[in-house]
Amino acid sequence: MRHFDYSFLEHGMLPAGLVNTVSAIAALRERENERKDTWIDIFSRLENIAKVQSVKGSNAIEGIVTSEQRLVAIVNQNSLPVNHNEAEIAGYRDALSIVHTDYKTLDICERDMLRLHKIMLSYGTAEGGQYKETDNLIMEIDTSGARRVRFSPTPARETPETMEQLVLAYMDARNNYSINQLLLIPCFILDFLCIHPFTDGNGRMSRLLSLLLLYKNGFTAGKYISFEDQINKQKVLYYEALRKSSEGWSEGVNSYFPFISNFITILLYCYKELDKRFASIRSTKVSKRQRVEETVLNSLLPISKKEICYVLLDISPTTVEAVLAGMVKNGQVKKIGSGRGTKYVKKDRV
Repeated sequence: MRHFDYSFLEHGMLPAGLVNTVSAIAALRERENERKDTWIDIFSRLENIAKVQSVKGSNAIEGIVTSEQRLVAIVNQNSLPVNHNEAEIAGYRDALSIVHTDYKTLDICERDMLRLHKIMLSYGTAEGGQYKETDNLIMEIDTSGARRVRFSPTPARETPETMEQLVLAYMDARNNYSINQLLLIPCFILDFLCIHPFTDGNGRMSRLLSLLLLYKNGFTAGKYISFEDQINKQKVLYYEALRKSSEGWSEGVNSYFPFISNFITILLYCYKELDKRFASIRSTKVSKRQRVEETVLNSLLPISKKEICYVLLDISPTTVEAVLAGMVKNGQVKKIGSGRGTKYVKKDRV
């Protein structure tokens, strides 16, 4: 059975790049905490937007998708799921809401993990809330279409005891003041993924547990800039880091650092994006019209009204629409598409 030892995270044994990234996150976290009391409405709007993106992103990684309109309706509980994909989306929505509201009382323990898993699968046909009863394999398909086993997780018969050992190792490490708690989180998540304790939903559970651990340790940027969405956008790099860190895992000779680096880099991106939102909001020397124009003209890719409103949270959709109409009329930008798919791009980039 696999044993877990996180003592390698103690001070003096870490790559300089990781230390620098952690320091950057700590500085941006302080800015976030200073802003929360002043900008309550903005944080609330960001959370609502990020919740939709998190549900979409975490499920999309697993190939679970629906239309944007149906996604929003399900996340906002304005509609019941009508097929398997939407049932999976509704389940993740409910589990994510529990993490958002109850993270202070939830813990990394068997009871709470099984509860989250049961909630996540509550709308579908798979039975949640219990560990796997048969062995599972992680497969991959090569360029010729041939399948092969990439990784053999912990056998089903060993899973309950291995999960118990994982939880105990994490609890021991979180009480060690020489271990950076932020770097400990991706180690736990990697080990969870390598155990693969459930028949279904391991990837989505790993992302829920990532948020839970981040929130419990005071790193809440993923609540406002979707952590799952960033993983989905960079999933090639994410899966490559997971592959590298899982090599030799069964023998206890794997390196956690590729996965740690990817994990905290994604978190740093979330903090930087959150900081950019407020840099835009607090720009008092530039008019709203100028800020909309700069956002469109500086975008390398076509950008929609919805995307502009997401960046410029303090500017109303009506104002954005008026500025865009003026930019089209005076020839600054070209309008692409129609209806909900309408986007705008600087003419010299068409």
